[in-house]
Amino acid sequence: MAKTKTTFYCQNCGAQYAKWQGQCSSCKQWNTIAEEVIQKEDKKDWKTPNQATKKRVPKPTLVNEIQYEQEARYNTNNQELNRVLGGGLVPGSLTLLGGEPGIGKSTLLLQISLNLSYKTLYVSGEESAQQIKMRAERINPNPANCYILTETKTQNIFRQVEAIEPEVVIIDSIQTLHSDFIESSPGSISQIRECTTELIKFAKETHTPVLLIGHITKEGSIAGPKILEHMVDTVLQFEGDRNHVYRILRAHKNRFGSTNELGIYEMLGEGLREVSNPSEILISKTDQDLSGTSIAATLEGMRPLMIEIQALVSTAVYGTPQRSATGYNVKRLNMLLAVLEKRAGFRLGAKDVFLNITGGISVDDPAIDLAVIAAILSSNEDISIARDVCFAAEVGLAGEIRPVTRADQRIIEAEKLGFATILVSKQVKLPKKNFNIHIQKVSRIEEVVEYLFG
Repeated sequence: MAKTKTTFYCQNCGAQYAKWQGQCSSCKQWNTIAEEVIQKEDKKDWKTPNQATKKRVPKPTLVNEIQYEQEARYNTNNQELNRVLGGGLVPGSLTLLGGEPGIGKSTLLLQISLNLSYKTLYVSGEESAQQIKMRAERINPNPANCYILTETKTQNIFRQVEAIEPEVVIIDSIQTLHSDFIESSPGSISQIRECTTELIKFAKETHTPVLLIGHITKEGSIAGPKILEHMVDTVLQFEGDRNHVYRILRAHKNRFGSTNELGIYEMLGEGLREVSNPSEILISKTDQDLSGTSIAATLEGMRPLMIEIQALVSTAVYGTPQRSATGYNVKRLNMLLAVLEKRAGFRLGAKDVFLNITGGISVDDPAIDLAVIAAILSSNEDISIARDVCFAAEVGLAGEIRPVTRADQRIIEAEKLGFATILVSKQVKLPKKNFNIHIQKVSRIEEVVEYLFG
């Protein structure tokens, strides 16, 4: 047996120290450093000893001499996940999925495992087999290739992996696993790092894609050491408001594709439904002309979306006017209100302003500035904006209308959804093609006010 080794870890950020101290010098938190056993016995391969094989020592190779073949990706039968991953699961990759409790992480990966055409092992350390069976009956009553294992010890998991030889492995969740090589509780810094290392070794040696579910902290970051996100190949974030039915899947890191893509789902009783055209669900279906609403053409990753912005301007009841925004940056809202007052002459300093982006999504694209201003002015003047008018422009501090990136994609999306007019900056450069939508170019806020309200 090897000599027992211990070290000190910060339970908040994962920083390592040779001895205990009161404050972590990395994250500045107090009393978060704890001693953990990092090794209690000689480590072996993830395989059983009789199956361990001799490995060839790699040698340096010239870049031009490296043989490269494009590997076929595993189709997940889920177009939204395929889009975010860059085309599907890469053999031997490790993917980490994080998100708020109850947002639908387990439901998403269980639904994928039930619909895969490959032999899949779903390992759960949080739920019993009966609980998973109840959810599986709702999602897909007749799965053909999904095996369920309730286990938290990595050595036992690898024994079952050798027995059934799955093509895809799903772990729910990495914080519940523990290894015999580390003498600390599951979820600790050293256990998470050791279990992830064993799974990476298994994935790379067998070319088996592994998907992990990770818990998050109250700040919204992945729980455990920051090195966990560096170790894996892909980090996905499952976002949304539990009070709304829509969920967004984003890639924060992707070694095999772009991080600009996103997938959108709708949470239903029978699981998560893929939303192929999110613009139609993010815009209210109403025939009434309501003041205080406008439509903006935004981009989420590489995908253009049409979103509805609602504003309410009313006389302040209390001394200090309220500024509230849902799904939008409050500081940017205050900046736009200052521009309206200084450059356009609208006296909004003594009025409450409330802003909401429908659908429960959050947007930080500056291209929706003009739509935000239009909604505020519409509510202030109590004059509705035509439902077939949309906006795609940024507003500067001098009141000028600035161009935005990829304006042609925003115009094409607006045209596809039947909008008649889109307001953009005069400085925007468009390709020489005929659009079946009227493009109104403006340079200052005064021109927008004149166009919308006469």
